[in-house]
Amino acid sequence: MALSPKRVKYRKIQRGRVKGNATRGNKIDFGDYALVSLEPFWLTNRQLEAARVALNRKIRRGGKLWIRVFPDKPYTKKPAETRMGKGKGAPEYWVAVVKPGTIIFELAGIERTLAEEAMLLAGSKLPFKTRFAEHPREA
Repeated sequence: MALSPKRVKYRKIQRGRVKGNATRGNKIDFGDYALVSLEPFWLTNRQLEAARVALNRKIRRGGKLWIRVFPDKPYTKKPAETRMGKGKGAPEYWVAVVKPGTIIFELAGIERTLAEEAMLLAGSKLPFKTRFAEHPREA
C-alpha cells in the first residue's frame, strides 16, 4: 500500500521550488545509521516504497527501520491530449519534498557492514544521489 495522507486541508497545492539545504530532519535522531539525500528532489510514494522494500529484504527483517520522510504534497497532472485552460489537473500521486541533507531512512540493531550495504541498495532505488551516514557516538 502506497503512503499518502489520510486527509488534507487543500486538495491541490502549488508546486513551489526546492531550494536550500535541509534545516530540519537532518540529524540522526533514532537509529545508528542513516541514508542522507545529497540533491533536492520530489520523492514519490512509489520510489520511497521501492527503497523500503529493498532495504527490508537486505536486512532480513532484523534491526529497526525508521522512515523519516512522508509524501504529503499532492502532485497534479492534466490528462494527455487536453487543451490548455479548464483549470488545474487532478491529483495524480503524492510526493515528499527532499532537500540536500534530509535523512530518508534510519537503521539500528544491525552491524555496520550490513547497514551500509542495505543503505547503498536502497539508495540505488532512488533517483537522486545519497550517502551513508553514521551516528557520531560520544566517547
